[in-house]
Amino acid sequence: MKKVIVIGGGPAGLTAAYELLDKSKEMDVTVLEESHDMGGISKTVNYKGNRMDMGGHRFFSKVPEVNEWWEKMLPCQGAPSKDDLMLERSVALEENGPDPEKEDRVMLTRNRVSRIFFNQKFFDYPISMKFETIKNMGLGTTFVAGFSYLKTLVCKRKENSLEDFYINRFGKKLYSMFFEHYTANLWGRHPSEIDPSWGAQRVKGLSIIAILKDMFGKLLPGKKNRKVETSLIESFHYPKLGPGELWDVTAAEIKNKGGKILEGCKAIGFKRDESGQISAVVYQTEEGETVEAPADIVISSMPVKDLVAGLPNVPEEMAAIAAGLPYRDYMTLGVLCKKLKLENKTKLKTVGNIVPDNWVYVHDRSVTMGRFQIYNNWSPYMVSDLENTVWVGLEYFVNEGDEYWCMTEEEFAKLAIDEMVTMGLICCKEDVLDYHMERVKKSYPASFDTYDHMDDLVAYLNTIENLYCVGRNGQHRYNNIDHSMCTSFETVKNILNGEKDKSNIWNVNTEKEYHETKQS
Repeated sequence: MKKVIVIGGGPAGLTAAYELLDKSKEMDVTVLEESHDMGGISKTVNYKGNRMDMGGHRFFSKVPEVNEWWEKMLPCQGAPSKDDLMLERSVALEENGPDPEKEDRVMLTRNRVSRIFFNQKFFDYPISMKFETIKNMGLGTTFVAGFSYLKTLVCKRKENSLEDFYINRFGKKLYSMFFEHYTANLWGRHPSEIDPSWGAQRVKGLSIIAILKDMFGKLLPGKKNRKVETSLIESFHYPKLGPGELWDVTAAEIKNKGGKILEGCKAIGFKRDESGQISAVVYQTEEGETVEAPADIVISSMPVKDLVAGLPNVPEEMAAIAAGLPYRDYMTLGVLCKKLKLENKTKLKTVGNIVPDNWVYVHDRSVTMGRFQIYNNWSPYMVSDLENTVWVGLEYFVNEGDEYWCMTEEEFAKLAIDEMVTMGLICCKEDVLDYHMERVKKSYPASFDTYDHMDDLVAYLNTIENLYCVGRNGQHRYNNIDHSMCTSFETVKNILNGEKDKSNIWNVNTEKEYHETKQS
């Protein structure tokens, strides 16, 4: 039996552990998880019966293997959910699928609704050409934005930064309205300081161009079939009890197959043999005990920075690259409200007639909030009292150790709730019934600073034949859940087939565009 140590109980780590146990009887698999929650940044926090999704996770993939895997763990609903029944709302149902009113192990089908909040107004995301949009922008601003975009067709900037990337595609006016502040808030860096390659892969809202094409398309011969760089889905799947449910189920299946999951155990170092391969993983328990776990294979989803820091005999140059890799951390405040001040002007029916958004991107410069979620709309089972309360998640992008990170729960709650009032989400702080704060480290690997030398670090890590790096933090790449899982699928294939070349693992999600529509 080969001893396999999997570091991290997030999507990538748990997927790798399950796949190894499912496809081979020759693997002794142990997962080390620092916390007591499964799912990593995809965990779900249960606070007094109200569940919090750390960041908002849509379950949609164009990869058939991922969709089949999700269906195996959490079958799609075969009967209406609680809010579907209350609203007499039709929803796609799977024949012989589970009834969410009777079973927990089920995926719901949900409408995708998200908007942009800017200048105290709400805009569709992606922006659509309709009266409400023009009214919110103002006719003058709409035309300024249009002509600003037209200027980019004849006067392109040299793309030395993400700012140049955005301006070349949207014009300076739309860039300043819908990209500049949000990007700086998310990454803690102005777009002028970020490499343009990031935008080609992860930029959202590209269909803002539709407004300009609608307005000026007839003036632009030959541009009518301009390719839209990103497509956005209209519906998605979502676990009944939040994304963490999927990983709780996966963890249970791993144990059923003979795998071990050690919670409260943090990987802190490694032992290497004479050939440079890893011979053991050193971890520390919550009680402070240090343990050496022998390993024939190590699958790591821990942050690359921490992985390299724990490896002995790392060349100075490689250690410096890893130490300089930047991350953005995350804080969220779950706020239980009596009601929201926001008016539902859409045609979508909701319980209590609240606005139908899953999440909203905050571009307003008067606040530091990055996004907010309405958990009622993700799943009716996320909220203890669906009919009489609204459970909202306020999201802030921070750096570990900064003034926000060091706030007490009370201090952070005061700041966030005051911003809710400023934005007009609630009438006053008295509308708040309860709140709960969560911090998540290293949520967003960033592609600046020493990231330019990431290829050199990857080449070095690949010389350690029995080490496999998977997932968002394991590869220091801004992966979606499905991409993180695919890195583990490829890793398991390599291990079982004796494949030494790891390029297939690192090449997951390297395409410049990611479409949330299945490719034909």
